[in-house]
Amino acid sequence: MARFAAVLLAFAALFGASTPARAVDGCKVLLCLAAPSWRSIPECVPTINQLHRDLARGKPFPVCSMAGAGNSANNTWASPPGYCPPQYTRVFEGESGPIYSCDYAGAVTVNINGAPFTRTWWNAGGDTVTEFTPAAKAQLGTWDTKFDDDYAAWFAALPPPAPVAESGY
Repeated sequence: MARFAAVLLAFAALFGASTPARAVDGCKVLLCLAAPSWRSIPECVPTINQLHRDLARGKPFPVCSMAGAGNSANNTWASPPGYCPPQYTRVFEGESGPIYSCDYAGAVTVNINGAPFTRTWWNAGGDTVTEFTPAAKAQLGTWDTKFDDDYAAWFAALPPPAPVAESGY
C-alpha cells in the first residue's frame, strides 16, 4: 500500500503540477530580447518564436517576477507613421489621402535599470529586427546591425532636399 501511495504521489507531482507546454517564460524572454542577437542563441529561438505567435494571437506579454526594479519588457502595437521606424513604414495613396502601414505588427521594448535598452520589432511571420539604444551599444560592444543598416539604406535612398531659393536681398 505504501508503494502504491508513493507511485501515486510521484505521478501526481509529475503530471498534475506541470506547467503548460506552451507557456513562455517571461524571464527568458527578457534575457533573450536584451541579447546582441537572440537568433544566434539556440535556446532563445523557440522562446521568441512562441512569444511572437502568442502576441499575434492577442495573448498578454509574459511577466518576469525576478526582473528586479527598473528591469521590464512590454509589447506596443505598431501605429504608423508615428510608432513605426521610417525605414519600415509604407505609404499608399488612398482616395482620402495617404494610407500608412508598417512592416512589423509591434515592438517589444526591454528596459534595463529603468531606461530603454532594446526595441525588437516583430511580425506574425516571425520576422524581427532589433533597435539597440546608444547605451545598449556601449554596453554590448557588438550587436546585430540590421536595424541601423536598413535605416542607412532608407536614408540614402531619400530624394535630395530641394535647393533653398535666395531672396536676393
